[in-house]
Amino acid sequence: MAELNPVAKQIDTISPAPVRLFLSDGSSGVFEIHNAEFFQAEFQGEGHRIDDETPYRFMTSDDGEEVIAGRRSDSSDEWTFVGEVLRVEAVDQNNTDDTHSTPDNGNEASTESTTEATDEITLDPENINEVNMED
Repeated sequence: MAELNPVAKQIDTISPAPVRLFLSDGSSGVFEIHNAEFFQAEFQGEGHRIDDETPYRFMTSDDGEEVIAGRRSDSSDEWTFVGEVLRVEAVDQNNTDDTHSTPDNGNEASTESTTEATDEITLDPENINEVNMED
């Protein structure tokens, strides 16, 4: 069986609790993800930003290397590509107000994809979920 995408695994593990996603377009937000599931190695989930009810879809790319995000248009049933999910963080459910922050462009790590192996992940102790990045 193919290896599961580590970003998708983090989203699946943390949800349905709020999750902060950092996207390749430079935006980040706190999302409520529902219907997150794997079909073999392919990931798919739906959700919305906590400050906006616009639907979002998240899925692995055809090669399984990226988790991509799309947003539904307010005026139609069309979906717009938003970008790749670069990083995932658990969110303290009592502190979800930072919904429009952007990564520090001076920090190279903020734009690095989490599909690469990392040695350490820091999370709020109240929201720690163990994820084996080697599975």
